[in-house]
Amino acid sequence: MLLVVDANVVFSVLIKGGKTLDIFVLNRAKKRFEFVAPEFLMVEVEKHAREIIKKTGLSINEIRKVLDFLEKEIEFISFEEFSEFSKKAEQISPDPNDFQYFALALKLNGAIWSNDKALKTQFAVEVLSTGEVIKMMDFE
Repeated sequence: MLLVVDANVVFSVLIKGGKTLDIFVLNRAKKRFEFVAPEFLMVEVEKHAREIIKKTGLSINEIRKVLDFLEKEIEFISFEEFSEFSKKAEQISPDPNDFQYFALALKLNGAIWSNDKALKTQFAVEVLSTGEVIKMMDFE
């Protein structure tokens, strides 16, 4: 199953680790999911790097190691590759800042992995929480 990874999932890995990180680690062996994300996700992470450092107490090098791991697990796709779905995505996305996740999910016929409950208020694209992804992996 193809999952478009939302930035809040990456923030969760960086700040908490836990089950969210476990999904990425265990998926290496099980290959249950294919993870993709718009390239701009990393721009969002960089924009909030200081906040992440403050919340975690991790050094920039420790954060970089986690990001390097995630960059191997997630395929990042440029906006040009899915821009033709941006108009429709803008119409269905409950948050205008998240339209790229919807456009990518529409292009690739995938679901979005996000813990943003507001994204579930639309019905054009399936949105799965971390808890739902865990249940699909059968390792809870």
